Amino acid sequence: MALETMTATHQLKTAVTSVAFAGRSLFLTSFSTSSTHSEDFEGADVYIDLLMVSLSNALLGIDANDPPKTLAMMQLIGSLFSNMVKLEDNSDGFTLLPMTSFSEWLDEFLCRIFSLLLHLEPSSVLNEGLHSSATSGTFLVEDGPYYFCMLEILLGKLSDSLYNQALKKISKFVHTNILPGAIAEVGLLCCACVHANPEEAVVHLIEPILSSVISSLRGTPVTGFGGRGNSKASVANKLKPTLSPALEIAVDYQMKILSVSISYGGPALLTYQDQFKEVLAAAFDSPSWKVNGAGSHVLRSLLGSLVLYYPIDQYKCICRHPSAAALEKWISTKDLMDNEPLMSPKWHIPSVEEVAFANELLNLHFQSALDDLLRICITKVHPDPGDEKEHLRVTLLRVDSSLQGILSCLPDFKPSFKNGRVEDPDHHSFFIAGSSGSTVGTTEQREKAAEILHTTCRYLLEKKSEESILFILIIRILDALGNYGSLEYDEWSNHRHAWKLESAAIIEPPVNFIVSSHSKGKRRPRWALIDKAYMHSTWRASQSSYHLFRTNGNILPSDHVSLLMDDLLTLSLHSYETVRVVAGKSLLKMMKRWPSMISKCILTLTDNLRDPNSPEYAVLGSCSLLATQSILKHLTMDLKAFSSFLIGILASSHHDTLKVQKAINELFVKFNIYFAGVSRGIFRASDNNSDGPDFADLMTQIGSMSFDTTGLHWRYNLMANRVLLLLALASRSYPTSFPLILSETAGHFLRNLRSQLPQTRILAISALNTLLKESPYKMSAEKPSALLQESQGDIKSSLEGALAQIFQEEGFFSETLNSLSHVHIITDSETSSSRGNHVNSFQSVADKSITRFYFEFSAWWPRTPSWISLLGSDTFYSNFARIFKRLTQECGTPVLLALKNTLEEFAHAKERSKQCVAAEALAGVLHSDVNGLLEEWDTWMMAQLQNIILSPSVESIPEWAACIRYAVTGKGKYGTRIPMLRQRIMDSLVAPLPQRVTTTVVAKRYAFLSAALIEFSPPRMPISEVLLHFRLLEELLTNMNHPSAQVREAIGLNLSVLSSNIRLYESTVANHSLEEETNNLYSRLKAQSWAQLLVERASELALRIQTASHSDSLETSTAMGLENGFLDSSSQDDIKQMETIFHFIISSLKSGRSSVLLDVLVGLLYPVISLQETSNKELSTLAKAAFELLKWRIFWEPHLQRVVSVVLSSANDSNWRTRSATLTYLRTFMYRHTFILSYVERREIWKTVEKLLIDNQVEVREHAAGVLAGLMKGGDEELAGNFRDRVYKEAQIIHKKRKQRNTSSSQSVASTHGSVLALAASVLSVPYDMPSWLPAHVTLLAQFVGEASPIRSTVTKAVAEFRRTHADMWSVQKDLFTEEQLEVLADTSSSSSYFA
Repeated sequence: MALETMTATHQLKTAVTSVAFAGRSLFLTSFSTSSTHSEDFEGADVYIDLLMVSLSNALLGIDANDPPKTLAMMQLIGSLFSNMVKLEDNSDGFTLLPMTSFSEWLDEFLCRIFSLLLHLEPSSVLNEGLHSSATSGTFLVEDGPYYFCMLEILLGKLSDSLYNQALKKISKFVHTNILPGAIAEVGLLCCACVHANPEEAVVHLIEPILSSVISSLRGTPVTGFGGRGNSKASVANKLKPTLSPALEIAVDYQMKILSVSISYGGPALLTYQDQFKEVLAAAFDSPSWKVNGAGSHVLRSLLGSLVLYYPIDQYKCICRHPSAAALEKWISTKDLMDNEPLMSPKWHIPSVEEVAFANELLNLHFQSALDDLLRICITKVHPDPGDEKEHLRVTLLRVDSSLQGILSCLPDFKPSFKNGRVEDPDHHSFFIAGSSGSTVGTTEQREKAAEILHTTCRYLLEKKSEESILFILIIRILDALGNYGSLEYDEWSNHRHAWKLESAAIIEPPVNFIVSSHSKGKRRPRWALIDKAYMHSTWRASQSSYHLFRTNGNILPSDHVSLLMDDLLTLSLHSYETVRVVAGKSLLKMMKRWPSMISKCILTLTDNLRDPNSPEYAVLGSCSLLATQSILKHLTMDLKAFSSFLIGILASSHHDTLKVQKAINELFVKFNIYFAGVSRGIFRASDNNSDGPDFADLMTQIGSMSFDTTGLHWRYNLMANRVLLLLALASRSYPTSFPLILSETAGHFLRNLRSQLPQTRILAISALNTLLKESPYKMSAEKPSALLQESQGDIKSSLEGALAQIFQEEGFFSETLNSLSHVHIITDSETSSSRGNHVNSFQSVADKSITRFYFEFSAWWPRTPSWISLLGSDTFYSNFARIFKRLTQECGTPVLLALKNTLEEFAHAKERSKQCVAAEALAGVLHSDVNGLLEEWDTWMMAQLQNIILSPSVESIPEWAACIRYAVTGKGKYGTRIPMLRQRIMDSLVAPLPQRVTTTVVAKRYAFLSAALIEFSPPRMPISEVLLHFRLLEELLTNMNHPSAQVREAIGLNLSVLSSNIRLYESTVANHSLEEETNNLYSRLKAQSWAQLLVERASELALRIQTASHSDSLETSTAMGLENGFLDSSSQDDIKQMETIFHFIISSLKSGRSSVLLDVLVGLLYPVISLQETSNKELSTLAKAAFELLKWRIFWEPHLQRVVSVVLSSANDSNWRTRSATLTYLRTFMYRHTFILSYVERREIWKTVEKLLIDNQVEVREHAAGVLAGLMKGGDEELAGNFRDRVYKEAQIIHKKRKQRNTSSSQSVASTHGSVLALAASVLSVPYDMPSWLPAHVTLLAQFVGEASPIRSTVTKAVAEFRRTHADMWSVQKDLFTEEQLEVLADTSSSSSYFA
């Protein structure tokens, strides 16, 4: 339908593309079926008709105003014609269309194409400058290759008569229209004609264009710059000669059309040699820059057409399909056999005459232009600077178009060799055979061009440094001369992308069951494989000599290459950014080919960074080049270049402009990204070369710069420190000096902890966490304490001496902790934790580009997720704590002794930031597990921790809780090894508090306990920790009625952590063979009934609170004087305990550990449901919070049956609020459990909800109706169908009784309302569909509108909702209703009137 109507654009493109992709299958099905004369298959004609309709309607889809549709149509035409053998006058076998019909189709196709070209509009403004090309910028060229591909396939498969018919029409159109907005499109149309039949097309298309251009330019003013005369005539004339705008546009259009058309002309163009030479000379002599540019396009295309290799007769079919004679046989390159005829393509091989003509053109426009360039630069032939500029521009354009046309056919430079001998590079092992065309010119011509261009470049830099267009031309020429094969590579890249798009719809899969023809690979048309071979040939030509000089260190670039590279390097530092960018790209390509030249360029570029007199543009150009991946990779292999690069960056602070500083920052960031270490060759060169730079000297020089905090900007100080760290890490490959370098670097960063620069301090932290790795004082299971003490005298850290000398300085740790405290920026809001993002807290957006390279080499901490909101947001930085831990492991107990007094001072400081850094330092040393730590714990650490617990300060509780959590966290890769001090820390936390302490201290102790307990690994807890859990559990169960709400929340939190840890431990020991002691403990665990005790207590508390709340609601407020719902002290205790239980539920569900506590949560379900609404607002708020989490929890067997039982009993509760809350829970419960509930359980739930439809409370009845509507949407069709049928019959009976009797019926209001609500639930269960039963149900529901409230309001709301949800499709769905039913609905929907 989409192909026939052409109106649904969004469907049409997809439909057309689908037919294009399926064209081959449809053709094969049609022809294979018709050939077998199978009478039982009638689909062949259908497929042929579909293809013919598609082909005919494709013409209607060619529309300049709808690019996607037009391109899809062209893809379809190209795909269909790729299947056909040939369209000729007397076709043998089965034909698709009669000859006359196809002739008409061809005429109509060309008319559509001509109309499309006449109405095309370029999508962008045409570039009139240097890069103006034959492309006009319309969607036919820019959005895909389908246009040209379609034309080539169609014209290539036409018979001679049809081709001549098409050629005449195309020739007439081209010669009678000038379309500057469709230059490329018209040119490609002519190019397809020439490619299909060059001899005929040249006569009808090319020759008339040549004659027209010659006649148009005859008699016009000339400049004499075209190579056939001098320019004295133009010099004498003071007025600049010009062409009329109309003539300029016409000639430019015709010449650009000509340039595209002759791309595949080949030997057919030789007949018109004189005309081409005259056209080129006239074009370059023209005073119009447009005409000069068009002439350059013609020269480039003409040279390429003469000397390059390209396929001809590419679209001619040479093999028919064996099962369908009218179809071409597609080919798989994997199936070619020796006995099959060779189907190799036919190539254009330049003849002697073509090569001679090409050499003649080179003499006229390459050699002559080079001579003109040299003459202009040496002698002042033009007194007028404007004339000189124009002459230079035209001359450079002639040279550029000549080189662009012959590509790599001009022989490359001869390389030089280190040993002085001349070798043949073609015999190198990396030689790749490939050529783009026949050789023209000589190597001497390329060398001469390099020398003259070098002279020209120097002249332009000196005399015409502001003429950017001349420099762009120079760069293009230098690129073509120096980067041999790069032009072919660019062409291959562009062609490869286009080929991927155009070949997508022309693939026949290897397995073909339609004609029982299988192959080893994908089949494609022959022209597509030829195109792919042409791509490969182009690629081989681009790579033929590329790797010769990259893999053989004995081969050096010639002196002429050095000249070209020097010129490009100079131009890459030009004052104009456009010139710098273009020159930089060409220079990089040359450096990739000649890696030996990179070091020389690096030295020049880094000198610009160090030189304070370097202009801004030179520094910007240097940074742009140095930031490339090629240079950054080469740096690590050349010590001299590497040293120059680093020193150049670090010594560039004198450049104060914002652009330069931004460029240097970006360069340094890229260096950090790509730096992957230093090659060992640098270290070997450093050892063997006494005269050159030394790696150790480089480290010393950078180290001195990293200490300079006054003379350098903070960014450069940070850069120096970062480089120092990278070099220290890279020096691991330098074993002779690595220990000394590592020791000096670690000491340097340890001192930087006291730096006044925040960014330097942060980098020092990352560096120390990376460098401190040896840990000789660390105790482990493999190294007992006694053995460690014996070996300490023999095994010491290589860093210990340097580090100990620093941290034992007087006041070192005091200054260090004070400096680190400045990093902790404490805000008033503290909305989120800043852990890990401390860098962002003190730097601006502009500084992030230079500081974002901070890195972490250790696992993220904490290992376990934290859901404890009680702890608040902390500013505890684990990498700060890790410094002190590794410093302690590196140097042993002297660190603890040096830290003692400072820690005591900072732990009791009033500033929270100082307490933060004290918490980090204490956490690190507590987790260090070094020899002597136990003695220090007994000496002062335990007392310090007890003082922290008893301190009345509350601001730093989150940091101290994080400290304890870090100290007890598991060690090792998986965090399973228990730290040395965990048991002692837990004993200190479990120890009873003094009698008279504030509730703040009690809450702090419980917060510390919860932080420690979540870091335990229950499956690996020793017996002592399990006993500790039960000891704490008894304490918590006893204190559930604590008077402080904060403490009760902490108790509930700890209960959830303790109970989940115990359950996880139980599940572990129950599945493993146990030792006797563990077995006894497991028996004790089984005997303990803490879970049952908690559930029973909650049930009793819920009943008492409900009773107290109900009785409290019966008393007046004046009769009682007690506050908070007028409850006595016993009821107050009940509420406090229930609040603790609710905190337990909330914490368990948030923790992710609720799966091991499902039995407890099921037992607590009824209290949560029943206490949603009480006289105590705080309790109800907690109950609602627990309810919101609990209703989404999935329960599995055997807990699911208990949940159903609790829900069914709650639905029959005497309190209507409990029944309503149960219905709310059922909404989510059934959504989560429908597919795991048994049929019996689902039926019981349905019955229970149905009973609530006749509840005494209106709110419960309406709520039950909503739940039933949701249940009917759940997919249980059997229960839903039975319910609908039953309620419809009951409603009919009630309605009949209402009609037969008076309004005062024996039927109760609740019963009638329940039936109406059930009917409304059925209607609302299908909000958008219209099943067959719905009209009767909604009509019957509408007939109850005359009842009293609340029945009337229920009917009105339900019918209104029905109309709203069915409004979109009502025009279709109303046909399912009878006239009487529609009248009833209309009466219900109409508003009531006083006069009704």
